Amino acid sequence: MKLPGRIVAWLPVVAGIAVFLLALALAQWQLDRAEQKRALQARWEEGGRLPAEPLARLPAVSDAWLYRRVRLAGSFAEGYQIYLDNRLHQGRAGYHVVVPLRLAGSAESVLVNRGWLRAEADRRHAPFLSVPSGEVVLEGILVRAQTRYLELGPDTVQGRVWQNLDLQRYRDFYGRALPDWLLLQTSELDDGLVRAWPRLDAGVDKHISYAGQWFALAATSLALTLVYLWRWRRGGNQSRAD
Repeated sequence: MKLPGRIVAWLPVVAGIAVFLLALALAQWQLDRAEQKRALQARWEEGGRLPAEPLARLPAVSDAWLYRRVRLAGSFAEGYQIYLDNRLHQGRAGYHVVVPLRLAGSAESVLVNRGWLRAEADRRHAPFLSVPSGEVVLEGILVRAQTRYLELGPDTVQGRVWQNLDLQRYRDFYGRALPDWLLLQTSELDDGLVRAWPRLDAGVDKHISYAGQWFALAATSLALTLVYLWRWRRGGNQSRAD
């Protein structure tokens, strides 16, 4: 069925307005995401300045506790320490040392990233670091344990050396319940580990850049629609004049 010429002439206008409104909505969504990331980054920086809050039990996993500094007492679960490979510090290769802390007076455990361990020049030598025995008191920053990553094959776990921290895999290995929290240890122990945790980059600039691109698309769509309307009306006026 052939559409009337007037309807066909309006189709580009409708399409242009639709693209304009969609691009504006996506730009606003990116700005909202940037604001959310900005709030997370501010919370990270604030958490680093506030004194550590002593906890007898772990808090529920919620954004209210994300990046908070806390103090926990307990003992490390010897025999469950793993080494996350390919972690860099000042351009040098090494490992992050991760082990559960069994909280004192509780059945709860939480994973602790104890810090960065330099790798040996000969990578055939498996890393080793002793686990402190007895009760320890740790201060650190709470972050989410579940991370996003890409694993390229089945060789991502070789004994105690893992390419990434897969929380479900670790729960199966540990055989006990573990929350989605991970404690980035900040308190010093005489173990030679480096605990210079990098400042959080929440990716605010990325969302601002994406918003700019959507705003540019909205402006382009609006300009093209207005030019089309001007030419269409001009052509109609000339036809009537003739």
